[in-house]
Amino acid sequence: MQNTSLIFGKKIVLGVSGSIAAYKSAELVRLLIKAGAQVRVVMTKDALEFITPLTLATLSQHPVHSDFTESLEQGTWVNHVELGLWADLMLVAPATANTLAKMVSGASDNLLLAVFLSAKCPVMVAPAMDLDMYAHASTQSNLETLAQRGIGIIAAEAGFLASGLEGQGRLAEPVHIVTQLEQYFQKLAPLYGLRALVTAGPTHEPIDAVRFIGNRSSGKMGFAIAKRLAELGAMVTLVSGPVSLSTPHPAIGRKNIETAEEMLHACLGEQANVDLIVMSAAVADYRPAHPQLGKMKKADALLSLELEPTVDILAELGRRKGAKQILVGFALETDHEIEHATSKLTRKNLDLIVLNSLRDTGAGFGHDTNQVTLIDKQNNLVSFELKSKSEVAHDIVEKIIALCTI
Repeated sequence: MQNTSLIFGKKIVLGVSGSIAAYKSAELVRLLIKAGAQVRVVMTKDALEFITPLTLATLSQHPVHSDFTESLEQGTWVNHVELGLWADLMLVAPATANTLAKMVSGASDNLLLAVFLSAKCPVMVAPAMDLDMYAHASTQSNLETLAQRGIGIIAAEAGFLASGLEGQGRLAEPVHIVTQLEQYFQKLAPLYGLRALVTAGPTHEPIDAVRFIGNRSSGKMGFAIAKRLAELGAMVTLVSGPVSLSTPHPAIGRKNIETAEEMLHACLGEQANVDLIVMSAAVADYRPAHPQLGKMKKADALLSLELEPTVDILAELGRRKGAKQILVGFALETDHEIEHATSKLTRKNLDLIVLNSLRDTGAGFGHDTNQVTLIDKQNNLVSFELKSKSEVAHDIVEKIIALCTI
């Protein structure tokens, strides 16, 4: 089953301050890890009175930090600046009235506050305290000040409190906190809700039960594009030819095929359900007309294969393309590259074509790098230098985002 959490892969620093609600941080870490986040925990010394670092270290699978020095004897220290730079988000939960006040004043008398002041990432706080402390004008003023500074506030919830009273001040339940983080990252995901189909890798057209006609495609470019689309919130179906790559993101549903005909049926079966199609697979143009069911025996006579064309999947998808559907194709050329790519863009009713030239060193099959030129329907042309296929995927998806907003 696809993991569609937008928290997947995010790096989160969890700050735990000295509240009885610190026991809930164990469940919070568990839920974040389950959603696919990387979590580093920073605790105040008062928090150590309520929950052990060992518990949170076990759940987060990383050491927990609570002091500037790891070892006085060895002189090792915790780099609070590095933690602040590492994170995609810093979450302080529970955040006591004391911690909130120090965050407002800029105090830095513990590691958690030092990480906060060093953080380049967004910060969110989830207050936890007794109802009178929470309702006090100074606490509410501090929360308002933090909100004005861009700090996200996860409001305390109402219920029974440690004092025996009942009212607002309880730390938001961990599942509610995770939901709010999902909503936050959703706002940052420009492709959230978009459904995408990506093809990748070669097709193998059987000669007999053992041999086939194929090509050198590794599938790396298509897999990188699928991963980037998923990272930005898209629900991706990846139709992959025979490759040795693992599915790169849990929001990707994968369908494995071998032949061009199988890829055709897989794509046509998905076309009506998606907003975007990226055809990066290297589909065989021809297949043996009469493949043998068993293994052909070697003979002295020369073997002659009768070939027939496969269905042009890209052209068929272009013919059936919906009015609001975006179709992206690839062109691998050796000469007159721009001319041939532009012709293919028009003939196959594409919105964007990604041009590779085999004359570019480090591009094409069998490399971890690629060099592309992007051409859209308005004949806007952008050429990029040689980059890793992951970086190329970012460039392609940025162009797709621009097309989605037109």
